[in-house]
Formats: sequence, structure tokens, C-alpha cells
Amino acid sequence: MIGFIIWIIGFFLTIKAAIEIWRINAPTEKKLIAIALIVLASWGGMIFYYFYGRSRMAAWLNHSF
Repeated sequence: MIGFIIWIIGFFLTIKAAIEIWRINAPTEKKLIAIALIVLASWGGMIFYYFYGRSRMAAWLNHSF
């Protein structure tokens, strides 16, 4: 039961992170890649996003290489 609750929390945090990334004014391809990485990396990706990348994501996605 505890595992299921943790999974539900992770699921909603992943959806929330994806929505936040989608709202950034950046090229669509870069947003989709960032969302895919967050989803594929699961908990590690969410921890990275919420504790380090959240404030920097817009700058990263708008950076041209």
C-alpha cells in the first residue's frame, strides 16, 4: 500500500513537471526532449528537476547550440 501511494505521488509530480516544462517559451522539440528525460529518469529526473533544474530550465531550453 505504501508503495502504491509513493507511486501515485511520483506520477502526479511527473505530470506537474511536464506541464511546467511545456509552458516554457522554448522550441517544441527541446521541450519534448526535456519532458521525455524527466519521465524516463523517473524519481531521479524529478529530484533533479525540482531541486536543481527548475529555475534553470527556461535558459537551457532557449540556449542555441
